[in-house]
Amino acid sequence: MTNGSADDRQNKNQRREAAREKAKALREAQHKKDVRNRAILFSGIGVVVIAIIVCVALILVSSMKTAGPGPANMASDGIKIGTNNVAVTTPALAAGQQPTPSATNAAGVLDIRVYIDYMCPYCGQFETTNLTQIDKWVNQGAATYEVHPLSLLDRSSLGTKYSTRAANAAACVANYSPNNFFDFSSLLFANQPQENTSGLTDAQLQGFATQAGVSSSDQINACITNGDFKNWVADATTRATTEPLPGSTVSKVTGTPTVLVNGQQYQGSLTDANAFANFVLQVSGQESTATPTPTPSS
Repeated sequence: MTNGSADDRQNKNQRREAAREKAKALREAQHKKDVRNRAILFSGIGVVVIAIIVCVALILVSSMKTAGPGPANMASDGIKIGTNNVAVTTPALAAGQQPTPSATNAAGVLDIRVYIDYMCPYCGQFETTNLTQIDKWVNQGAATYEVHPLSLLDRSSLGTKYSTRAANAAACVANYSPNNFFDFSSLLFANQPQENTSGLTDAQLQGFATQAGVSSSDQINACITNGDFKNWVADATTRATTEPLPGSTVSKVTGTPTVLVNGQQYQGSLTDANAFANFVLQVSGQESTATPTPTPSS
């Protein structure tokens, strides 16, 4: 009996030790499993965090437009046209550089300045109504005509961003063939697409540049296709719609066309050539006791 009891105790001790070893092994296995699961969890979280960071970075990059550079002959953010439709030449704006207002005209020469969007129907009305007489005044030496293309109506071209593309095309012509800008701009309004259409194609814009008689057509065509000045268009539009217009009391462009004559804003009819002509004559009379020579006339 005594020996049997000792054997039983030994067997019990062995079983107890085996149980402890098994429990220890299970604990170690569970610990390794927990460590592995935590590593997988943290790795997954890290991947998600990295993905979020990348997405945020891409959103920020896509939301930030890169500045300039601008086209030559538009240092004021507009191109100034004089006698015989010859443009005033200026250096190109460097990336991020602020525009320089155009030089003041000689005494008796009126400064007509317009801020336009090539999709804007009201701009089309003003141009159709007044461009012939403006062209006459410019070529008489009685006025200069400064055009500032903007992109306010990209939303109205079914996703093609026509306002930006047309303003970029105008900048391309100003850069490479400035003396053909007046004719090119006139053609864009003569063939103006309606709002809420896709607008003119790049090929059509290139065709009108050729029709305007541009030189360097290959460079202009590539400039239009590549959108070389689209970032400048965005910058110029932001400046015009957030900053005071030089040489005037207008705090910013709130709609197109914004028309200034010697800094005074025209707010009359867009479809009455006589109304605009009378405003021009009124401004010219205020500027000097002498009537400008030659006198603008309708």
